[in-house]
Parts: sequence; C-alpha cells; structure tokens
Amino acid sequence: MKTLSKITIFLCIGICAGLAQAQTASEASPMPKIADSWRFEITPYIWGPGIKGTLNFNNSLAKSADMNTSNVLSDLKSGGMIAAEAHYGNWGIMGDLVSATLQNSGSIPVYGGAAHIADKITLQQTVLTGAATYTLVNNKDAYLDGLVGVRAIDITATLNGNLDGTNISKTISSKTSTVDPIIGAKGRYRIADSSWYIPAYADIGSGGGTTNLTWQVAAGVGKTFNNLIDASLVYRALYYDMKSGAVLQKTTMQGPQLSVTFKF
Repeated sequence: MKTLSKITIFLCIGICAGLAQAQTASEASPMPKIADSWRFEITPYIWGPGIKGTLNFNNSLAKSADMNTSNVLSDLKSGGMIAAEAHYGNWGIMGDLVSATLQNSGSIPVYGGAAHIADKITLQQTVLTGAATYTLVNNKDAYLDGLVGVRAIDITATLNGNLDGTNISKTISSKTSTVDPIIGAKGRYRIADSSWYIPAYADIGSGGGTTNLTWQVAAGVGKTFNNLIDASLVYRALYYDMKSGAVLQKTTMQGPQLSVTFKF
C-alpha cells in the first residue's frame, strides 16, 4: 500500500508536469461551464490525516488516539479514496469514498511497571458522503454549489491485549454504523484571471441517532491544466462527536490531500 501511494504521487506529479509543458500561452479557465448537457468528474486522491480523539471500545474502556500524518501512513494496511460528480445544468450529484484499515502495536506497563500488556489496535473505517447539488454562483471568477445529502460511516475498533510472558489474552471490539444528514457548500475562486484557483468545501450534520455532530472542511490551492485535468492540494478535516458507547468520541481526522481530477 505504501509503495502504491508513492507510485500514485509520482504519476500525479508527472501528469501535471507534462501538461504544464504542453500548455499554450493562454491560461485555461478553472471555472466549470454550466450547460444543458452532462459533465462528469472523477477524482482519485491521497489523504494523509492525523487522528486526534478518543476511541471507545465498550462502555467501560476508552483509549485516546493522537497520531500525526506520518504515524497514520506507517500504520496504514489498506485503503482507497475517490470522489466523483455528475452535473446537468445547475443540478448535480456528488459522492466521496474514504476506506482505510489502520493497525498499531504497543505496550502498556501494569503493576507499577513490573509487567507489560502488549496491545494491538486495529481501526477499520469506511466513510461515504453523497449529496445533491445546485449551482448558486457561476461567473468568470467564482463558482459555488449548495449541497444537501448524507454521510455514512462504518467503523470498527478492535483491541487485542495479552500479558507478556503468559497466555492471558483478551480481545475487545466495538462497531458503529450511522447515517447522518448534512448540508453545505463547495466551490472555487479564480486567482487573478489565471488557471490557478482556491478550492473550498464545508458541510455540517447531525441527527442520525448516534452522532451528536459531524462536520467536514477543506481548502487549498489548485490548477487547471486544460479542459480535461485539474490538480489540487488542500488541507482537509473531518470531525465526529458520537454519543456515549459509539466508537468515535470527539475525534478529528485532518491532514493534506493531493488530488487529480479527470473531467469529461
């Protein structure tokens, strides 16, 4: 998985560099064109979030998580990330999928350090966001879509522990699945009549029965190379505050995201 991520990054850089060399003197506009015809976008990306919060394994055991981006990438066992959009006129639909399995091993001292419990935490999560969109602003410098949709998350946290030097072991697991309604907006702002732009996204939601509050934001810089390909680098954050007993207790996942968008 780590090798695949590196290959993907090098391919993204190579594609962007080649397109930049082939680009004509006239700057390509990063603003989408609204028309009574279909337009589509597919965006594979790499998001390297740090994780900070509390993982709840059951009603009596919770373990804090404070992992930076480097820790998360080193603990990543498998994963996939992709987004897509389809538009017809001002109306559209969008979807975003993040799936990842993280695993971290450590040791906890007990009995004043006289013994240690070896522990291994496995976190499996899939986050799927889907929404209907409507274009509110579209001119040569700005583009803005309002959105209404849902975010679904399926997350399982498993703690395996055993007392060093013995056959005493225990496995504790907690699973949460919830779907929450969200509202928000996404768009971009053109920088100085160039092919560079500032992409931005924000949503907020609650009311799925398990979630007190969830929100997601992203912003950064992007470039349009031609009418087929964009590339962007943003900082993205996803927050969950779930009710007692659920896996994520006031947990934030945030970090850089590199994306390449194919338009057709």
